[in-house]
Amino acid sequence: MKLFTCACGNTVFFESKLCTVCSRKLAFLPEQRVVSALEPGSDGAWNALHPRAQQGSYRLCRNETEHGICTWAVAPGDAEPLCLACRLNQTIPDLSKPAAKAAWEALEVAKRRMLYTLLELGLPIETHEQKPEGGLAFAFMESRKNKKVFTGQANGLITINIDEADDPQRERIRKEMGEAYRTLVGHFRHEIGHYYWDHLIQNSARIEAFRALFGDERRSYEEALKNHYENGPPAEWPANFVSAYATMHPWEDWAETWAHYLHMVDTLDTACSYGLVIAQQPLDGAPLPSISIPHTSFSDFDSLILSWLPLTVALNSLDRSMGSPDSYPFVLSDPALRKLRFVHDVIAALRQPEANAQAEVVQDAARQNDACVTAPPS
Repeated sequence: MKLFTCACGNTVFFESKLCTVCSRKLAFLPEQRVVSALEPGSDGAWNALHPRAQQGSYRLCRNETEHGICTWAVAPGDAEPLCLACRLNQTIPDLSKPAAKAAWEALEVAKRRMLYTLLELGLPIETHEQKPEGGLAFAFMESRKNKKVFTGQANGLITINIDEADDPQRERIRKEMGEAYRTLVGHFRHEIGHYYWDHLIQNSARIEAFRALFGDERRSYEEALKNHYENGPPAEWPANFVSAYATMHPWEDWAETWAHYLHMVDTLDTACSYGLVIAQQPLDGAPLPSISIPHTSFSDFDSLILSWLPLTVALNSLDRSMGSPDSYPFVLSDPALRKLRFVHDVIAALRQPEANAQAEVVQDAARQNDACVTAPPS
């Protein structure tokens, strides 16, 4: 996630609504992928001050004006009352319940972070209205006594049980399931992986390459699910998978790997924005080569991994210094890395010409020791 700048020069963040220095209203402009300061216009409209903003009046998303729940703006000329992120919602929680709004807000924050990464990577997003069969939509629902809600994806509809927005409840589930990692944004990244499997892998020329790495998805999912919860993952799973859950079925292996790739890209984007350099200095031994993340082009997988591995070691070391659990409780085996490379290549193939052009920009910036520029994968 990049850092952004208010019109006054103050650093602001993706979720920021007001600048803490000049008190200007802020909103994310999804078409330009920037956070912009706003100044009031006429009839409830706003003028965006960012130099990349479109000409004309922006509007705040209706979910912001009515519920205070959104940080995205609606572009000039767009007649929709909801922003690009909120119009994907098919079902929201029952707001007559006191805890529902807080749960919904937490879900929306995670969803928007996931969508930001999709926009940065240039991945296609088709709404249910644009594509009734298989278009992307979200349902945030609560389990009832006679009907349990399961988080999952089916035909483009991603359903999230709102219990996942409750931190103690989610932590309880994480422990019961024996998981090392369980977060809201992780759920969104995993489920969107299922969505893109349907759109990018199924019935495509990539299917045989997928099966060679992940296994044959045509085997019974129901039997695999039953076996996983009755017997657990194989003892040797870390040698071949990114997580224990990935062992259940090739579909889950893909979704877990996809989610992991989004974790990597977004975290490296953040490290890049802060200008981090990983310079390992062991107490008893020669210093190790520095990894200069600000000058790392994410245009190739090897470059991404070269930055990622030392960054995760540093992250976990900082966590342990604070007495916190590791942020990154994973070890990437060679087979897991090959699967991550496959995900990288699938995404890269969608925008190869633009990727090549932007990679040249990144290389020029690196040579000139300029600010961080992130290229799309290639």
